[in-house]
Amino acid sequence: MSRLITASAVALIASLSAAHAKTDVQWWHAMGGELGSKLEEIVKGFNESQEDYNVIPSYKGTYPETMTAAIAAFRAQEQPAIVQVFEVGTGTMMAAEGAIVPVHQLMQDQGAEFDQSAFLPAVVGYYTDTDGNMLSMPFNSSTPILYYNKSVFEKAGLDPEQPPKTWAEMEEFSKQIMDSGAASCGFTTGWISWIQTENFSAWHNQPIGTMENGFGGLDARLTLNGPVQVKHWENLKRWTDEGVFKYGGPVGGDNAPPMFYSQDCAMIMNSSASRAGVIANAKDFELGFGMLPYYDDVEGAPQNSIIGGATLWVLSGRPDEEYAGAAKFFEYLSSASVQADWASFSGYLPITQAAADEMAGFFAENPGADTGIRQITLNPPTENSKGLRFGNYVQIRGVIDEEFEQLLSGSKDAQGALDSVVERGNKLIEEFQAQHQQ
Repeated sequence: MSRLITASAVALIASLSAAHAKTDVQWWHAMGGELGSKLEEIVKGFNESQEDYNVIPSYKGTYPETMTAAIAAFRAQEQPAIVQVFEVGTGTMMAAEGAIVPVHQLMQDQGAEFDQSAFLPAVVGYYTDTDGNMLSMPFNSSTPILYYNKSVFEKAGLDPEQPPKTWAEMEEFSKQIMDSGAASCGFTTGWISWIQTENFSAWHNQPIGTMENGFGGLDARLTLNGPVQVKHWENLKRWTDEGVFKYGGPVGGDNAPPMFYSQDCAMIMNSSASRAGVIANAKDFELGFGMLPYYDDVEGAPQNSIIGGATLWVLSGRPDEEYAGAAKFFEYLSSASVQADWASFSGYLPITQAAADEMAGFFAENPGADTGIRQITLNPPTENSKGLRFGNYVQIRGVIDEEFEQLLSGSKDAQGALDSVVERGNKLIEEFQAQHQQ
């Protein structure tokens, strides 16, 4: 009898456990280090906040590695429910017919709380279709800003509370700094592609492509070899020759931050999400923050900067209960308290107005922390400044780096280098179109 009771008890416990077992939801991401630890803390908070779903985060390497892994997994029918994809992968994800579940559709199908108007226009605009529907969930959005060394400014006789506003002032301040001996270089930059080409164009309300920078469809082509972009690349070459500007290398420009931290260069333009790292490394000098410089003779400048970072895409082919979990998780993730905590910690931008409002106290206590949010909301986005969407754009960024190095080496002038970017980039876009055009 005792055996029967024991067996029955075991069966009952098993059935109760099964009834309350959480549904696992796999999330592949590209956040390592401290950001990865914070991400896991956020997931832990969600998992402990309810009893139905268990989000499992998995680090898959860099952004390109994570996207490549997800595509391969999808082909093998082993895809996660959620994958983090960087902003320039948007065109590729959109073109993957049948592979994604648009976020607006997911939230509607699951009856989840979702108000698209709550998201900041400069953030959500990057990830909507031509009808204005959100395709992916913003998570970590950033924009480039100016960091400067107040101590060097003071040594050079400049006002440490006044960063340069225009490119003319960037040159003037840099030369005064170098002439005074306060630093040997005026400025450096991360990301020639993202900051000095894409954001530069948006900040000056200049198109980088036809059909609303690619938002209008696969027929779009690059046009970033216009007079304003050519003028800027000409200046970057001249400033390099004069020692005013020092090149930080291709892709993200990883050699640029050390030149700023060592006080070799007085200023750097880099991601707003670099803020925590910059503060940690700027222990020997006082740090200042400013918006990106602009040419004051270009009509419409400054306009607004555009975002980088990544969003969360939902992949098709998973069980319905996982989609219910994904929707619930997105509700949690986009809540004002979670977003404000994430943005305060990371330096990424709050993605909703409610989160930005909740950060008012943080911004007041941390001068300069609101620079990115002020910059992307400076003016309502235009067709030229809401972002870009081209297939094969990861490879196109590589082309931009290659041609910029051709410029610096003296092999090409600015017009020739940017003409080559357009010619080579459009071939990559045409290849993408041929693969995905129905």
